[in-house]
This record gives sequence, C-alpha cells and structure tokens, in this order.
Amino acid sequence: MKNIEVVAAVIKKQDKIFVTKRGYGEFLNMWEFPGGKIEKGETREQALKREIKEELELDINVDKFLTTIDYDYSNFHLTMHCFMCTVNGGKLHLNAHNEVKWITLEEKDKLNWVPADIKVLKEL
Repeated sequence: MKNIEVVAAVIKKQDKIFVTKRGYGEFLNMWEFPGGKIEKGETREQALKREIKEELELDINVDKFLTTIDYDYSNFHLTMHCFMCTVNGGKLHLNAHNEVKWITLEEKDKLNWVPADIKVLKEL
C-alpha cells in the first residue's frame, strides 16, 4: 500500500478553529484541516507554512505539535502530523478550497469531515 505523509494546521483564534472545505479530489466538499505533503528537504513546520501560503495565502506561526494520525484509506496509508497554529499575516484567498469557516468544537458534528480529520478532532 502506498504511504503518504502530510502536515495539517489546526489554526486557532480564541475558542474557534479554522476549517476548510476541499475544492478538489476524492474528498470534494468534505471538511478538513488545511495542509499538504512534505517536500524533500523540508521540515514538517516548513512544509506546513508553505502549504498554507500556497493554499490560503496566509502566513502562520507553527506554535506546537498536537498529534500524528495514522489512517488507512482503501488505496493508501496516510500519516498526518498536526500542529496548533495561529495566523500572523496575509490575506485569505481560496486556491484549493471552496469554503472556509471558523467553528467552535461544539459545531464540529454539523460538518461532513474527511475521515482522517475526525481522529484529529478527538485530540482537541
């Protein structure tokens, strides 16, 4: 089975977390924490800052490691390293998503999540 290693940002502001709705691929229109693949030579933190800049045009601080999630999809194994983050600049523009929102943890069950991201929610 193919292994894919990614990073994800749990961006927090007061009591809310930032979530994105996928605008492409197998999980189109499902909610997730933004992020992406680690490129050769990058640290996890560098990859996360780059991915958020590419996808959302936001600058972030990677504040602390949260968890690593392993999840088996039907055609690949995902390892997702998740970090707590804060926005420190940029202007939001959706390059890979079709919607974003700030939610409280109480609102999480109202959204249709990408399966691996459900495990991240349990860590919050």
